[in-house]
Amino acid sequence: MHQQREPSASESYFWPSVWAIALHVLVFGMLFVSFAMTPELPPAKPIVQATLYQLKSKSPATTQTNHKIAGEAKKSAARQTEAEQLEQKKVEQEEIKAAEQKKEEAAQKAAEAKKADEAKKADEAKKADEAKKAAEAKKAEEKQLADVAKKKAEEEAKKAAEEEAKKKAAEEAKKKIVEDAKKKAAEDAKKKAEAEEAKKKIAEDAKKKAAADAAKKKAQEAARKSAEEKKAQALADLLSDKPEREATKSDEVGDSVSGSFDDLIRIRAAEGWARPPSARKGMTVELRIGMLPDGTVTTVSVIKSSGDGPFDASAVAAVKNIGRLTEMQGLSPKDFAPYRSFKMTFTPEDLAL
Repeated sequence: MHQQREPSASESYFWPSVWAIALHVLVFGMLFVSFAMTPELPPAKPIVQATLYQLKSKSPATTQTNHKIAGEAKKSAARQTEAEQLEQKKVEQEEIKAAEQKKEEAAQKAAEAKKADEAKKADEAKKADEAKKAAEAKKAEEKQLADVAKKKAEEEAKKAAEEEAKKKAAEEAKKKIVEDAKKKAAEDAKKKAEAEEAKKKIAEDAKKKAAADAAKKKAQEAARKSAEEKKAQALADLLSDKPEREATKSDEVGDSVSGSFDDLIRIRAAEGWARPPSARKGMTVELRIGMLPDGTVTTVSVIKSSGDGPFDASAVAAVKNIGRLTEMQGLSPKDFAPYRSFKMTFTPEDLAL
């Protein structure tokens, strides 16, 4: 179904204007034809003069009649002139009316042209506004696309940074694993070396213990011999008449027993000694040791320092670590008396035995 186009203002006034102009042309044509076909009248003045000449030779009645005829002719001519003037005036009015109508039509056409121009300008303004809106929409769309592209670029950059961070973390983890493996290998080697050292120390400790056991056995044997000798001496003292000489012999036996226990104390102290880094050959520390008859060490104090505090403290600790010498339980009160409180000198060489 086609939509009928509404006619414009210029089209609406076209045909009425054509018909009006054609009507005016037709009227002017008819007037021209009527003027052309009108018979020519004799001049009025000669008629009047002829009438006047005739009246001179006629009677008054005839003259009066002639005057009357002349007046009628004059009136007829006046009426004819008046009709012509009216027709001329009518033509002029028609021309004025046509001119006004033409002017009105021109004004109407100008108004229509102005209206059309305004409509054209409005349409152009509308098109410009639509173009502006389209440009703004395009600009907004481009901005949106730019924002989307920027956001996508940022996301890709972030993703790349995360991948780089993951890669770096993986490399760090791999590096850490290698370092941990190296560290573990070093620790294993160290532990192995420490185990070897411990094994060696155990062997040395076993050797020292064997030496201590030998010394202990020797001391026990010496104590047994001393006891037997004391018993024999006591029996001899009862039977002999020379007590002074026998007492001297008993002192010699006691000195032998004392020497054996001194060696045993040094051996036991060496077993529990922790050598400080500052210990050097030539150092000497003198200690006072207190013991009970059952061989328990009660007190240890420094009488004369070596000048090195760590070495003095290590010597005191080594003696205290002895705890108890069970070998001294068989001593008589007389033989134990020297060990109740006695002095003993230690050197690094003694404690390292």
